[in-house]
Formats: sequence, C-alpha cells, structure tokens
Amino acid sequence: MTKILIKETQNPTILKFEFEDFITKNENFEFKNIDEAKASPLAQQLFYLPFVKTVYISGNFIAIEKFSIVEWDDVKDAVAEQIEEFVSNGGTIITVDENKPKKKPVTVYGESTPNPSALKFVVSSMLTKNAVEFKNIDDTEASPLAKELFKYAYVKEVYIDENYISVTKYDFIGWEEITLELRTFIKQYIENGGTVLDENFIPKTATDEAAKEANFDSLDETSQKIINILEEFVKPAVAADGGNIAFDSYDETTGTVKVIMQGACNGCPSSTFTLKSGIENMLKSMLNDEKINVESV
Repeated sequence: MTKILIKETQNPTILKFEFEDFITKNENFEFKNIDEAKASPLAQQLFYLPFVKTVYISGNFIAIEKFSIVEWDDVKDAVAEQIEEFVSNGGTIITVDENKPKKKPVTVYGESTPNPSALKFVVSSMLTKNAVEFKNIDDTEASPLAKELFKYAYVKEVYIDENYISVTKYDFIGWEEITLELRTFIKQYIENGGTVLDENFIPKTATDEAAKEANFDSLDETSQKIINILEEFVKPAVAADGGNIAFDSYDETTGTVKVIMQGACNGCPSSTFTLKSGIENMLKSMLNDEKINVESV
C-alpha cells in the first residue's frame, strides 16, 4: 500500500501529503473547486471533504489548504488514509493529455525585501526589458499577469522588471498565508504561456520615462550627472530589493533632487532613511554640493 508522509508548511492552513516517488513531471497544478479539478480524479474526491479549500499537486506531494471549520490535527490522518487508499486501488492522480503542448518549466522563488509589505518573486527567465508599475487593476492593460494578480483581494500593487515580479500586499494578511499561493500561480501562469507584459500597451508613465531618457542631452550638466549616478550606483541596489528609482527633476536654486520610488521601494519604511542617509549623502559627496536635498515624488 502507498505510504504517505504528512508534513507541515509555513502556512498553518496548508498541509503537505508526500509520496515516496514523484507524481508529476515538471508540472504544478492548483485546483480551487471540484469543477477546476477535472484533470485530477483524486483532487475531485478530496473536494467532497467539506473543509478542503484548495488542492495543490506538484513534484512528489499533494498540498491541501483547509477552511477554518476544522483543525488539521483532527482530520490529517483520515485524509492521508483516504489518499493512500485511492492510489492503492489504482485511482488516477493526474490525467495526462498527450496532445497538450509541453510546458517550458520555470523556477519561481520568493525573496524578502526591506519593505515588509512587498515580496519579490524571482523567475528563471527574462520577463521584460521595461520596468512597469501597476497601482490597481484598471491600469493593467499592458499586463494580463498583473490583472490576474489583482484578483487576489490582498494584492495592493504589482511591479514587473527584468526577471522578477514584486508584489505589495495589504496589511490585513501575513506573507506566510499567501506566499505559496502566489508563487504557484505565477509559476503555472508563465509555464502555461500566459502573457506577462505586452510591450505594445506599456502605460504612458513608462513611455514618458523613456522620453525623458531620450532627452538626456537637453538637460543641464548637474541633472545629467545625477542621472548617471542613479543609474550606476543606486539602481542596481534597489533592483536587488525588488524596486526601482527614477530621476524626476533637479532644481538648481534649491538643490532639490526629486526621484520616483517604485516597486518594493514605494512605501517602504526604510525608504526615507535610504533617500537621506544613502542617496542624498552620495550625491552630496559625488557632486561636491552640500545643499543637495533628495525628495520622493
């Protein structure tokens, strides 16, 4: 008889039921209800249990997210026994569609950022050459992926750049409850050929930014130096934290440099410290100008 190991996860509502061997090959599945689970007779059977909220199938395990009506300690052994019995009786875990185009497997992992409300999901393939920030679902024409992410009630903002997606959440929920769900969704979306970013519909703000760079030569010498410093010394650091910084303007009279903070940097509690103690001091030193004052737009 198939033996199942029960393992806890960082999310107390999700429990993993591990097999001795792999049950899928380079594929991940997420089912929210019995109708979605047509490809998995086992998942369909599990949804007859009233406390089952979501079923994930990946690698050598099945992960089940429960509703709060029961505690795992009261039902986990019975669930493991049901899975063991189903498989031992020849039940099908996943129906393989031989005509379905093969997925291109990608790796997605979460990275923490200095902003406790933002998490950076790094993908093993390039997503875009144009960094784009989305504040709400109405602005997501350029990104079907961002549009889908905003359907999760806890997603506040989405920022996409190079090979990562930075998601900012509302404070009513903790990352331990949603990280697996977001990572699984992003991975499946990309593997299934979903469009991450349509370059033909880049929001106007991003186009404006490109236009500013094209007009670099028309800027005063100090502004040009500031842009070069930001590009060379600051952007790589903030990109590593899942964010971006863009030059907005420089006022020669007051010495005020205005910048735009995006992604994980936007709203980060430590961004003020970064601006004042990091970027501002750097510009003062490299421009040899003590009246430089950096502000976030």
